[in-house]
Amino acid sequence: MSLKKKELTEKNLYTLEFSVEKDVFEAAVSKVFAKEVKKISVPGFRKGKAPRSVIEKMYGKGVFYEDAINECIPDAFEAALKESELEMVGKPEFEVVSIDENEGVLLSAKVYVKPEVKIEGYAGIEAPKTTKRVTKKEIDEEIDRVRERNARTIDVTDRAAELNDIANIDFDGYVDGVAFDGGKGDNFDLKLGSGQFIPGFEEQIVGKNIGETFDVNVTFPADYHAENLAGKAAVFKTKINGLKKTELPELDDEFVKDVSEFNTLDEYKADIKAKIQDRNAKQAEAELENKLIDALIEKLEADIPEAMFVAETENYLRDYDNRLRMQGMDLSTYFKYTGMNLDMLRAQLRPQAEKQVKLRLALEKIAELENVTVSDEEIEAEYKRISEAYNVPVEEVKSMVDAKGISEDLKVKAAMDFVKSKAVTTKN
Repeated sequence: MSLKKKELTEKNLYTLEFSVEKDVFEAAVSKVFAKEVKKISVPGFRKGKAPRSVIEKMYGKGVFYEDAINECIPDAFEAALKESELEMVGKPEFEVVSIDENEGVLLSAKVYVKPEVKIEGYAGIEAPKTTKRVTKKEIDEEIDRVRERNARTIDVTDRAAELNDIANIDFDGYVDGVAFDGGKGDNFDLKLGSGQFIPGFEEQIVGKNIGETFDVNVTFPADYHAENLAGKAAVFKTKINGLKKTELPELDDEFVKDVSEFNTLDEYKADIKAKIQDRNAKQAEAELENKLIDALIEKLEADIPEAMFVAETENYLRDYDNRLRMQGMDLSTYFKYTGMNLDMLRAQLRPQAEKQVKLRLALEKIAELENVTVSDEEIEAEYKRISEAYNVPVEEVKSMVDAKGISEDLKVKAAMDFVKSKAVTTKN
């Protein structure tokens, strides 16, 4: 197996011609014959027992060639690509040039490569950085959420229903005096003011007492999902069976001791403020990085092959599928529930894939221009980080990810760090 020709066919596209020697191809044909003969029936022979010469005479000399070529392509192409010293992007397109019994097989492959990249003005990009101040309202809202999680539910027996109560109700709905499907419920717990029911329903329960029976008059929204009810006036015969309310714990030092490692309310508030500050700072940093990324993409000059966008979109698609599977779902089920299909999902993922391709090209060029290097120690540290993040032994990580890939990723990260360190940021 060897590379016969490397030709730049058009911008970013090479055509490689490479051979598969006669003995290698013959071994592949024999392997395919041994696998396929079991399925072939030939008159005068038991099924799967006909000699290869008989089958080839009956079906043609090249009956096993296509599968044999597919057997040979991976190793032959890998060797040719290595010899060509090209850095391929996307998927190659193969074609059989010739098959000769004495010479073997000659194949060609269209190989897309990374484009030439130009980028200027990446050091000193101006970008605003907005870090939100922590307000008393934010701190109080955070504390209230914790109080709500620790609230208790108690029965209400001495008053009428109020907003935010949980009313246990029976209801039976009618439109034009006729009961309709889905309009009846017994012992249903409804939080008043939650907006769970038709607009106007919950408000009419307010002021009513336990045991009281009454009519609730409402009109279904014009865009209601059940067309037979949309825009129709309805009457719900309703009864309140019981009332409950949620009672928040007192906001004091005892509450703080129950929900945190702190002893006083002041300490607890100070910790919440620090956490919100940290969250805001990280958000500001992420927003700044996004602005810098957009600026880098604007400054990028490159004639990017479509194959790169297609390949990256497929990577995003595989990641999406993997995330769904981790949640106990797959793409088929996802499509069933969302009404989407594979092409629609690809179209949805494509813009982010394009952005990632452009960013990577920009940062790789910056790493080259700034002579970014990565030490063996840094590569080992990254292997260790991945190992700990995924709880996989380091040696297993090394078997799956080569050091060159790790090095390239670290260079890209270092290039982004360089751009951030040189950015001219204005604080708002």
